[in-house]
Amino acid sequence: MRTHELVLAWIEKQLSDGHLVLGGRLPAERALAEKLEVSRTSVREAIRILEAMGVVRAGVGSGKDAGTVVIAEPATALGSALRLHVATQHLPVADIVQTRILLESWAVSRARADAPELLEAGRLLDRMDASTAVDDFLALDVAFHLSLAEAAGNAVVSAIMGSLREAIEGYAAALTSNLPDWDTTADRLRREHRAILAAVNHHDGGRAAGLVAAHIEGYYREAGLGQNPAEAPARAGSTSAAGSTSRAETTA
Repeated sequence: MRTHELVLAWIEKQLSDGHLVLGGRLPAERALAEKLEVSRTSVREAIRILEAMGVVRAGVGSGKDAGTVVIAEPATALGSALRLHVATQHLPVADIVQTRILLESWAVSRARADAPELLEAGRLLDRMDASTAVDDFLALDVAFHLSLAEAAGNAVVSAIMGSLREAIEGYAAALTSNLPDWDTTADRLRREHRAILAAVNHHDGGRAAGLVAAHIEGYYREAGLGQNPAEAPARAGSTSAAGSTSRAETTA
C-alpha cells in the first residue's frame, strides 16, 4: 500500500466510525503526517484525491474557511468522472440518456406528494415560464428534473441523477442549435413539465413515469441524438451481431 493510501484508509475509518462528520475538519497537514508517520506530501496527495471525489474541501489561510472540511458532493465527483469517459467515447451519450430515463422514471413514480422538493419544482416552472434566454431555461430545466428526483427520497438515485446530467450537460446544450425553432420547443417542454408535475402531485406515479420518459426521449430525438435512447440496447445488440454499428451512430 502506498503511503497516501494509508492516509485515505485512516480518513475513511474516521468517517465510518463517526469520528469525522459533515462539516468537521481534518487534523492539520503536519499533525496528520506525524500521527500516521507519513510524509506531508503523502497527506497532500490524499487530500487532493478526496477533493476530486467530493469528500472534502481544502481551504487555505486562516478563519472559518481554513483547513480541510468534510463535505458531501458525490454528484459533482461522479459527474466529472462520467464526463471524461463520455469525452473518450467509451460511454456513449445515448446510453447516458437511457440510464437517466430509467432512473428518473423510477424516481417520479415514487416521488412523495408531500415532498418539499415538489414545491421547489413548481417555483422553478414559474421561473421557466418567464425565461427567454436558452441558457437560463436549460439551467432551470436541470434544477427542475433534479428536484423531481430528490422528491423520491433516495440519496443514491439523486446523486447518480445529478452526475448523469452533469456528464452530458454541455452536449445537451449544444444540441439546441439543431432545433428548428427553439421557442416552439421551449413551449412544448413547459407544457410537458407541468403535466409531469401534475401527475406526481395527483399520486399517479405510473403516468408520471411514462410522461417523463416521453419528455426526455422526445427532446433528444428532436435535437438529433441519432436514435431513440430507449431503443439503444436493442439496436446495439442486433447491429453488433452484424458488425455494422459505428460509434458515431451511437453517440451522434
